[in-house]
Amino acid sequence: MLIRDGILLLIAYGLGSVPFGLLVTRLQGDVDLRRVGSGNIGATNVLRAVGKGPAALTLLGDIGKGAVAAGLARGFGASPVVLAGVGVAAVLGHLFPVFLGFRGGKGVATTLGVVLVAMPTVGVLLLLLWLIVAAAWRYSSLAALAAAGALPLLAWLLDGRPAMLCLGAILTGLLFWRHRENIGRLLRGTEGKIGQKVRPADAVGR
Repeated sequence: MLIRDGILLLIAYGLGSVPFGLLVTRLQGDVDLRRVGSGNIGATNVLRAVGKGPAALTLLGDIGKGAVAAGLARGFGASPVVLAGVGVAAVLGHLFPVFLGFRGGKGVATTLGVVLVAMPTVGVLLLLLWLIVAAAWRYSSLAALAAAGALPLLAWLLDGRPAMLCLGAILTGLLFWRHRENIGRLLRGTEGKIGQKVRPADAVGR
């Protein structure tokens, strides 16, 4: 069991490390996503850099790798504790991908994929909250922070398993930490909105 659980954790980290945003934009031509817009490898920056289609593919890929990692854990009958560990490993893979020198994205979509499998009702509500906030204010980061802030509460109200409460708390902490610069820009009123085109030079310092 320990060997199986260890393998699941390694697979989850490896899946999380796959940089779908970078791969998708490379297929669009000579575009290094890390030097465009915010420099992030997630779907929001792909949207800024190359458009809606590639952004949608990136979003599906990033959600999918979290969902597949958690799905494997559930499929092999892993305990809630191991499932939570697998979820954290997948998100850490996205944040610190071995394929990109441990410099990755924000982890929002991968977190959603994990939660949709580990706590389906919570995941659906988080997605709806993200969509509502994003539609109302047009800030991807604000929508992500709102969803992340709601995650521990929803996990407590709708699931209640200690391992899932820990999963929610850890993922929320990681998302807020990765969005610390976005929080500063939101407070200063300089945060870029969804779909806003940003020049390559604007990646510096963002």
